[in-house]
Amino acid sequence: MAAFAARLRDAQDSCEEFDSPRTIAALAAALESLGHEVLLLGDGPPLVEALLHGTRPDLVFNLAEGQGTSRTREARVPALLEMLGIPYTGSDPLTLAATLDKDCAKRLVQSHGVATPAWVLVPDGNLQPLQDQLDRLPRPWFAKPAFEGSSKGIFSLSVLQTRAELAEAVAQLHEVYQQPVLVEEFIEGEELTVAVLDDGRPDVLGMMRIVPRVAMPRFVYSLEVKRDYERLVHYECPAQLAPAIGQRVAAAALAAWHALGCRDVARFDFRLRDGVPYFLEVNPLPGLAPISSDLVILAAKVGLSYPELIGKIVASALRRSGQAGGPSTWHGDSGPPQAESAAGGPAGTAGSRRARDTWVSRAPARPA
Repeated sequence: MAAFAARLRDAQDSCEEFDSPRTIAALAAALESLGHEVLLLGDGPPLVEALLHGTRPDLVFNLAEGQGTSRTREARVPALLEMLGIPYTGSDPLTLAATLDKDCAKRLVQSHGVATPAWVLVPDGNLQPLQDQLDRLPRPWFAKPAFEGSSKGIFSLSVLQTRAELAEAVAQLHEVYQQPVLVEEFIEGEELTVAVLDDGRPDVLGMMRIVPRVAMPRFVYSLEVKRDYERLVHYECPAQLAPAIGQRVAAAALAAWHALGCRDVARFDFRLRDGVPYFLEVNPLPGLAPISSDLVILAAKVGLSYPELIGKIVASALRRSGQAGGPSTWHGDSGPPQAESAAGGPAGTAGSRRARDTWVSRAPARPA
């Protein structure tokens, strides 16, 4: 497994979740096109200072991913906003923590009748105490960090056939990411991503099939593929599925949405085998890079422009907060980004009277 260790070493994916200045500028422009002015505020302590002592925002457009390896890191900014009584877009702290913890998310969706690959959680990188459980887990296996997003720690080499391969991969993942490792049954089948928007009620915006341009026996929608997606994959949307299967996928996505308590927007990943959609994970803070993010690509393919997509997310949050959905007056200014932060990724704001955008900017490994 020297190849796996080398791939892990070369990935340099610590900033993969964070949005580039280009993405932040595109999102700000989309919000301004809807009639809002945008204020950019730093992150960490400057964010807290601005919320405590600046003009109170009507609504925060939240994309804050958080730094570190804690499974609660995506919940930090929403928890702060709830403490201050400031409405925001997207899911609440409990949902953001539960969905970042892949083991927890799988348990919750499974309890609502959604199929998910059989799995074992390895807390400390040591397989020895889990031998009996692993023996019952169908091969091949797939190993990934338990508390990551944006395909961090997911490679073409993550599909594992032998116990020696698995032991080495789990040890390496635990050492690099400093968190438990999820080992699950690898589902041979088609890769699907499903977008759900709350447009008065949660509904499926669209389904997209990720098709490798070169046929391979065990395709993985991996970090390497996402960084070179234009050359390596084709996005088929709407996904060409039999009507009955499409209905099953939609039902599974909506069941997972309700099981996890998602709000406003989320993107669900499935593998389809023998007509059964298997839940892999969900992103309740889906990427909004204007060209390369899956949600944005899917929305464009079903006829929704970038500003329209952003507008629907804001409108859903405004309905929840009891505010009118019309344009607000926003005042723009950019605060300096911090070298270290309690919360990475951007967080923004929108409102019905006066609104402020709170942004936490990090440069990603993949241009957005």
